[in-house]
Amino acid sequence: MSFDPKVRVVTICDLNGEMMYSGHREGVKNLLTSKESKESLELAVKAWKIRGELAPKIGKGKYVLAEYEKVKRLTLPLGNDHILYITTELECDHAALIAEFQKLRL
Repeated sequence: MSFDPKVRVVTICDLNGEMMYSGHREGVKNLLTSKESKESLELAVKAWKIRGELAPKIGKGKYVLAEYEKVKRLTLPLGNDHILYITTELECDHAALIAEFQKLRL
């Protein structure tokens, strides 16, 4: 979480939705319950798999950005079998953050 102080949560999971790592920035208050967070992650994984099915026609997904009233959510591939699921504050420079996270390898 040293990439950007506006990062709230970073989660790494496989394409079955199994969490490999999840870390919160110190002092961050969860906006969702544990159950809601898990459901949100499962939906992101499912959507990423669907995008993968379209990849032969439109290319591999690079990232997905969703901006809500209170947070931004980023989903990026981490290798072929994992995704990064990141929640940030609204003020986060997501383009710079995406560029940094795209350098990561498992």
